[in-house]
Amino acid sequence: MKAKRLRADVLAGLTTSFALLPECIAFALVAHLNPLMGLYGAFFICTLTALFGGRPGMVSGAAGSMAVVIVALVVQHGVQYLLATVLLGGLVMVVFGLLRLGKLVRMVPYPVMLGFVNGLAIVIALAQLEHFKSGEHWLSGQPLYLMAGLVALTMAIVYLLPRLTRAVPPALVAILGVGLLVYLLDLPTRTLGDMAHIAGGLPRLALPQVPWSLETLSIVTPYALLMAMVGLLETLLTLNLTDEITESRGHPDRECVALGAANMVSGMFGGMGGCAMIGQTVINLSSGGRGRLSGVVAGGLILLFVLFLSPLIERIPLAALVGVMFVVSQQTFAWASLRVIRKVPLNDVLVIFAVSVITVFTDLAMAVFCGIVIAALNFAWQQARELYADAHLEADGSKRYQLHGTLFFASTTPFLNQFDPAGDPQQVTIDCRHLSFVDYSAIAALKTLRERYAKAGKQLRVLHLSERCKTLLKRARVQHD
Repeated sequence: MKAKRLRADVLAGLTTSFALLPECIAFALVAHLNPLMGLYGAFFICTLTALFGGRPGMVSGAAGSMAVVIVALVVQHGVQYLLATVLLGGLVMVVFGLLRLGKLVRMVPYPVMLGFVNGLAIVIALAQLEHFKSGEHWLSGQPLYLMAGLVALTMAIVYLLPRLTRAVPPALVAILGVGLLVYLLDLPTRTLGDMAHIAGGLPRLALPQVPWSLETLSIVTPYALLMAMVGLLETLLTLNLTDEITESRGHPDRECVALGAANMVSGMFGGMGGCAMIGQTVINLSSGGRGRLSGVVAGGLILLFVLFLSPLIERIPLAALVGVMFVVSQQTFAWASLRVIRKVPLNDVLVIFAVSVITVFTDLAMAVFCGIVIAALNFAWQQARELYADAHLEADGSKRYQLHGTLFFASTTPFLNQFDPAGDPQQVTIDCRHLSFVDYSAIAALKTLRERYAKAGKQLRVLHLSERCKTLLKRARVQHD
């Protein structure tokens, strides 16, 4: 059983390494960097997070979300400032993990998670369309038909092979099979070598060549913080997704520390920054990769490709890699979210749609932030509407209000509207047995209510406050019975 597990991880790692190559090269080019920087970054980040991270089976590398963040820095200040940014960003990630802040990902609602997954699936698919271009122009005629045919063949192999055998990952068979077909028939299609030449030597240890001054710190800090925030967010959300797929539980704080340390090492060896990559993670998991070995193999092979195997690797047709990524996009998209549209509240549907669209047109961090804000506002609105009071007259002529719900900033107006200081009798009692005070707005609302009854010359008593409510009122020096 152990040998079978090791074999599955090795094959999954090999498959994932082929999927990492074009992505890391493309992201490096997007950031105006030498492709080797993307590959070195993939080697260090993928290997170190696999060895020491908190989520076996998850794949990290030089991610596109990180590349977009640092384009302006590279253009304005150069590569060395980027490496300094990667170092500082990695340090921020380590501190985040050491402070055990990974649990903050629990604040991300499930509809936001669905929107994140759907948005990234669309981004993965759209990114593959760039390979159907030659320069600035779309392919046409025979080159287009050949490219489309090879992509379709690759996808067919990935979908159909599992019906015959599950002994090997279908994506690996598809890549190698289509690559061999192109080589034997000498088909004129674009290969990985047309993107960039990946031959290189061992990465060398060297600190970034920048002035170590406050001015440099002021330049790199905003980019480092943004890079760390985007990287941590994408990593923690991918970790949650991996937990669901594997039906196991990872350790987010450990993953944050490992990711930060890996980024710092990458920066010291001339590599890009990176984070978890959802597409490559899905490939690894669907290929059977469940242990740390799969990530180590994927990262190690990236370095071997650079050092020794570049002539062979550069022959891999882009159509094979594009076909695999199209399948990954289809498998990543949460199709179940479409089937439940009529079964869940409209507000949740809005969150899923908004996060998906914003992810496609802007970036992940902005999408998740907007999704959380929309979800939080919806929650506050719903909670505010659920506050109500049962009122009745007592035998002695006084009036008693039985409050239910949560008193916070959004429900203070409904709370105050429950009472009638002018029309109520001289003695009024508020029973707060089923009422929770949450924030200072709740305290201010209670104080306002006391003032209104005092102004009307009537006595207001507040009973059955919870200990937490009493503490809040005591701190604010608001009298209660």
